[in-house]
Amino acid sequence: MIAFSTQDSSLNKDIVLKAVIYTPSEPVVASWLERMRALLPDWTFNALTEENDPETVQYAVVWRPQTGDIAKFPNLKAVVSIGAGIDHVLADEELPRHLPIIRTVGADLTQFMREYVALHVLRHHRNRPHQAAAQARAEWDAVEVPPAPQRRVGVMGLGNLGGVAAQTLAGLGFQTVGWARSPREIDGVTGYFGAENFDAFLEGTEILVNLLPLTEETKGVLNADTFAKLPKGACIINAARGPHLVEEDLLSTLDSGQIAQATLDVFNVEPLPSDHLFWKHPAITVTPHIASRIDSGTGSRIIAANLEAFEKTGTVKDLADAVRGY
Repeated sequence: MIAFSTQDSSLNKDIVLKAVIYTPSEPVVASWLERMRALLPDWTFNALTEENDPETVQYAVVWRPQTGDIAKFPNLKAVVSIGAGIDHVLADEELPRHLPIIRTVGADLTQFMREYVALHVLRHHRNRPHQAAAQARAEWDAVEVPPAPQRRVGVMGLGNLGGVAAQTLAGLGFQTVGWARSPREIDGVTGYFGAENFDAFLEGTEILVNLLPLTEETKGVLNADTFAKLPKGACIINAARGPHLVEEDLLSTLDSGQIAQATLDVFNVEPLPSDHLFWKHPAITVTPHIASRIDSGTGSRIIAANLEAFEKTGTVKDLADAVRGY
């Protein structure tokens, strides 16, 4: 955790702005300190443990805060999520519900997700896991696959990240479909919207990409019922949140062959425990929550700009809707 303060030269010299930053990793916090000092040289940064006057803190910048951490500061103006999702903030049962929550999104993060989704959709489309297994056996096994326009790929969630990912897949030639709660227009993507159209979206989808926000309605959406509505041998990519997936249902449908392969970037417990079955399952690819990773270099630039903008105007374009959960 770190805390920082500054005097805003554009305002009264006596006005001091303060914020606290929290991530579960102290080494990561040290990196944020270095980056933020470089970006905001007029700001003074302190470790949170050195912040002895919580009533003067106006902003909390957090990733997976512990329950009660945010409520320690009675005069906060806003909370900043170090990430596009806000579920980890809303999980704090003592969170003051009146506080605005600012999401952290930007071109770099969108590009990372575009790359990740394209990479792993193409891996499944060209059946790369099968080829890797054949190479390990020294077998020359040329598997036939259809061209991209004959492969239906579905993206669940068409927000900042999902919309760009879907557009990227359409650009690669895939028959791309998308599903979201409310209508979105995306070039090259056939949209399905609302719960009443979910089954139609799943029908015929051979590669399913989940980029939904995590809410009470979407928790556990990757389950046996969803998998059963996909064509036999479909593939799953989850790059949203771990609780979207019912792990036991994935394992059973992999064993039955209903699902052929899965790529998982997010998990219920992170880091993924070393004894977890996913690590050694031959049909599962595990990546360590890197699809659209916000490191201090990328995130600090976005967050610094958002803090300054919010202080000056009382709003930013990336304000979340706490009622919807994203």
